Amino acid sequence: MSAPPRRRALRALALLALPAVLLSGCFAQSGSGADDGERISIAMLQPPRSGLSPLSDDAFKLSRWSTAETLIVLDANGQAQPGLATAWERVDDTTWRFDVRQGVSFHNGDQLTVESVVNALQHAIDASPVPRILDGVDMQVVADGDSVVVTTDQADPLLPNRLSSPQLAILDDDAYTDTGVNPVGTGTGPFELVAVDGIVGATLDRFDGYWGEPATASGIDVSFIPDGTARAAALRTGEADVVEAIPAGQAASIDANLITEVPMPRTNTLYLNTERGPFADPAVRAAAREAIDRAAIVASVYEGRADVAEGLLGPALPWAAEHRSDAAYEEVVASRPQAAKVDGVTITLGTFTDRAELPEVAVMLEQQLEAVGFDVQQDVREYQFIEADAIDGAFDAFILSRATVLDSGDPVAYFASDFSCSGGFGISQLCSSEVDTAINAASVTEAGADRQKATMLAEASILATDAAIPLLHERVIQGEASNVVDAARDPAERTLITARTHLDAAP
Repeated sequence: MSAPPRRRALRALALLALPAVLLSGCFAQSGSGADDGERISIAMLQPPRSGLSPLSDDAFKLSRWSTAETLIVLDANGQAQPGLATAWERVDDTTWRFDVRQGVSFHNGDQLTVESVVNALQHAIDASPVPRILDGVDMQVVADGDSVVVTTDQADPLLPNRLSSPQLAILDDDAYTDTGVNPVGTGTGPFELVAVDGIVGATLDRFDGYWGEPATASGIDVSFIPDGTARAAALRTGEADVVEAIPAGQAASIDANLITEVPMPRTNTLYLNTERGPFADPAVRAAAREAIDRAAIVASVYEGRADVAEGLLGPALPWAAEHRSDAAYEEVVASRPQAAKVDGVTITLGTFTDRAELPEVAVMLEQQLEAVGFDVQQDVREYQFIEADAIDGAFDAFILSRATVLDSGDPVAYFASDFSCSGGFGISQLCSSEVDTAINAASVTEAGADRQKATMLAEASILATDAAIPLLHERVIQGEASNVVDAARDPAERTLITARTHLDAAP
């Protein structure tokens, strides 16, 4: 069965945006899915980087398509709610018990059991690299009747939130093989992933055996379109029903009724290599910090559709700004060194093309840094081809658009992943005992005002090193055709198409 004309056109946009050499599939295409009723076409920013393994950032695609589910879900306020676990209790400081939902079927027909939950979580614990939500966490899981008992080596007051991470999705045992994790047909959500066409697209069908509210739409057709102009064109021309991450520079060319915009917990940050190269010197890092004009970047590149960063955490977390006037916070930030004078210091600056604004940000940063004496050499590629080099410390500076509460609804996990000595995403190569102490203090503080204060002291400790220079906080610019009903508008980018999302009468 050939794809409908609109789907073929959307895939054509995706193909035009990708080098031909990359069009090999991770899995075999198994069909175009159900055609009995409305299907939702979506254009997504980044293609899979790890074959849609839930143990990678690809997990958030599975979550946004409502195909893979977790024990816990978070509500709009970041509070833990039942998912594949119906209830939980804290047995003691380091032990939690989660009751596994009964009557749940995987897409392949197998039943969800306590043992399958333990198996999925154990694969995450044993993964290399470990999912970033488990960075620095020593966790054990065992079956106990109809429950899963989770034990950590240290008190973890936010363990339920941690288990809401899409990287800890529960897939059937068949998903886990010697060569990786295959989510095709092994999830539990209202939509079944039936085919993946490499880095071009994916097909999902409604799963009629879903344990919860059944999906209204008959399926989802996904196209990966890294080029922002092409994504915007897909919305304007009606080739896509839902488009994520409309570039700020494209928003003005689209009917205002077709886009929504909300602050999101995502910060555009300049990471500086603290381990080697010119920025191993704190005074040289300070010179870079003082050279940067954040407001000019927001006004020019983002056309005002972003917020100037005062710290790593932005307006999506309103409590963050309240603590920056605390005396303890101000004292830590004030400990930053004085800026050195630089003259002809050569640095490499990396970023990626997947977010259309970042190459433009790189150009402006090059101008601002060269104005104070740096000689900037840029390296700009697609994210999938530059991530490993960035994590390995191949650049002196790297511009990253980074979600700050993506995993647990709490920013401490982001701090630990990016800035602790044991973090798995340490682009700045930072290892500071002061920073580790502050992050650890925040991680063991109970939820509430005290945890917020401890979190902000950790932010201050990181900023005092100048390992990361926050530039701006992005906003979600999501495109939706006029007949799209109930697409999720999620600042945390966990959900997009839900069981309730559907198409109304043609616009």
